[in-house]
Amino acid sequence: MVLNDPAFYRDRYPHYAALRAKAPVLPVPFGGSEAGAVVVTGHQEAREALAGAALSKDTTAYFADKESDRELHPAIARNLLTTDPPEHTRLRRLVTRAFTTATVQRLRPAIEALARKLTADWAPGREVDLIEGLAAPLPVTVICELLGVPEADRDAIGVWSAELFVTGDHTRIDAASHALAAYMAGLIAAKRSRPDGALISGLIAARDGVDAPLDEHELLSLAILLLVAGHETTTAAIGNGVLALLRHPGAWQALLADRGRVPAAVDELLRYDAPVSIATWRWAPAATVLGGQPVPAGRPVFVCPGAANRDPARFPDPDRLDLDRPDAAAHLSFGHGVHRCLGAPLAHAELEITLRVLLERFPGMRLAGPAEELTWRHSRLFRGLTALPVLP
Repeated sequence: MVLNDPAFYRDRYPHYAALRAKAPVLPVPFGGSEAGAVVVTGHQEAREALAGAALSKDTTAYFADKESDRELHPAIARNLLTTDPPEHTRLRRLVTRAFTTATVQRLRPAIEALARKLTADWAPGREVDLIEGLAAPLPVTVICELLGVPEADRDAIGVWSAELFVTGDHTRIDAASHALAAYMAGLIAAKRSRPDGALISGLIAARDGVDAPLDEHELLSLAILLLVAGHETTTAAIGNGVLALLRHPGAWQALLADRGRVPAAVDELLRYDAPVSIATWRWAPAATVLGGQPVPAGRPVFVCPGAANRDPARFPDPDRLDLDRPDAAAHLSFGHGVHRCLGAPLAHAELEITLRVLLERFPGMRLAGPAEELTWRHSRLFRGLTALPVLP
């Protein structure tokens, strides 16, 4: 399968284009099984797959009759991302208010203050790693503040999160899932004794209330998901977006000349180099048709937002970064339909604010070395840099 090619991690877009040229919905070998899987690379077809009820995200049902040597903690194996309506609807409703546009608007001053604090010691001409110094700590700090995670614990959170999403090593992933679940169970117990105004205390109140819309497993799994799901993708989005601008000096200069263009530029940057390259697991419980292609019952379906965002049938000249692209917001980097990213308004704001601070404080920023020498994470799910050395 082309997705196993090491070159895929360096630049996956030619591989996606090759798949799409065969068919926007394409059967492919997968996991040593004769049945294989289906890869979706077309924009229209990806929207259909993401929004439609024909595909399921219920991984428990999919793997119920399959042998596995995995030891992933149950609170991570089954969570909001691995459920279908109506269960998904019930769980999502409990946390939606924390990520509305109005809520994020109130957070913007704090996000900007944090971006300025993280870059306060950056000196023009002195090399820094933008990922380590800004793109990674900013979103993890914001989500930890929202949830009420103590500052002293945040470095450990970052390590466990990276183990879960980036390593690709099942043993390390499973171990990190148990470490993170044990930590969160302890934090929930502590906040039961000493409630605060943060989001985890709100979930505990819902769990322990008269109507009890959550059971204890759901409380733990939801708290873990909120903690780790958003900040890895936002870190990747910041790194990918800044790299794209620095590789296109005309675009950087255009934003310097008119900072009012930054919000629209964020959507084009998310389209151009999506932080989520392949969406989380979906499968067909019953035989269906997707983009004219029959999908047999039981078949895994890999929807690729990174490929859909470069579909020439939807975005003319898709491999060109175009800050004036009128339909850039039609990208699928946040997904689509009932499973659209809950934290999309927050992630969009974090990327926008980060760019504004960088443009203001470091107008002459440039890459510290050749872009071709940058290294990318070996993750099918995420598209993100391991480091981004820049000269502010």
